Amino acid sequence: MGIEVAVEGLTMSFGKQTIWQDVSLTLPAGEVSVMLGPSGTGKTVFLKSLIGLLKPQRGRVLINGVDMVNSPARDIYETRKVFGLMFQDGALFGSMSVFDNIAFPLREHTRKKESEIRRIVMERIEVVGLLGAEGKLPGEISGGMRKRAGLARALVLDPQIILCDEPDSGLDPVRTAYLSQLLIDLNARTDATMLIVTHNLDIAARVPDNIGMLFRRELVTFGPREVLLTSEEPAVAQFLDGRREGPIGMSEEKDAASLAAEGVAPADAGPRPIVPQLEPSEGLPARRAVTRRRERVMGMIDTLPPSARRAIERTHATAPTLPLPSAGTGTFGSGA
Repeated sequence: MGIEVAVEGLTMSFGKQTIWQDVSLTLPAGEVSVMLGPSGTGKTVFLKSLIGLLKPQRGRVLINGVDMVNSPARDIYETRKVFGLMFQDGALFGSMSVFDNIAFPLREHTRKKESEIRRIVMERIEVVGLLGAEGKLPGEISGGMRKRAGLARALVLDPQIILCDEPDSGLDPVRTAYLSQLLIDLNARTDATMLIVTHNLDIAARVPDNIGMLFRRELVTFGPREVLLTSEEPAVAQFLDGRREGPIGMSEEKDAASLAAEGVAPADAGPRPIVPQLEPSEGLPARRAVTRRRERVMGMIDTLPPSARRAIERTHATAPTLPLPSAGTGTFGSGA
């Protein structure tokens, strides 16, 4: 099962420029979360701060009792081993084959025999749909295939926390749909905690259990998917509806004069529909996160905005009761 990630009062600056401040949230163990936000709001910086690649000025990131901001370097280094990181561009070594790129973490961080490394790598290659491409160089495959190779590499050490930085960047809608299903299937197989940074509203609507949004150097909201998808907060509504009217400008937030010049806000189109969440592919186990999330959300429903409560009640009224599957190994094992 995945690990809970607790973020407390995190503030990040580069020189005098504050990227975001006082960010607090909890990524529930074993659930899929998405972080949205306009370009330049520090989503990738946030992701790198979680793993200790960047050091915020204030706050804590707690993982299994280790603070990834303030703990000794050795403790941070050891804790990084529970992470798998899929970089935005794949970050593959151009002179290595796809196979050797995926095998790299195993050769660097373990003492496994080459036969065992080959078994693990080929298993991950099959999971991401790259069989037949393992001998090719990164320059000989498409951008989408390079992303999947990067995801396979992120999985070889059986991480309990998987971070994906803009996994859909540069992909067409069809490949994005395949990728969305792949991410859900990975969670069903591993029960890992996942955080996806993206601009893509299709991924945000169909994949995660929880959604957050960064804007104006702060975390606007974070919580169950129904909270953000039904939010009436101006920046969130503008982002989800993809319209020009609202506080988000071309390169930064709009000032008061710009907002006033827009005149009356667009008429309310009524409640925003909640798109059904993707389910695992046929033959895979039910996601344990679904049952845990349902229990957690129903326990906090009285504290949520009315629009989110109505959406949750409608969704859960028609959903079957799922038994909590027996705990697996959290790896690819026989289910892969």
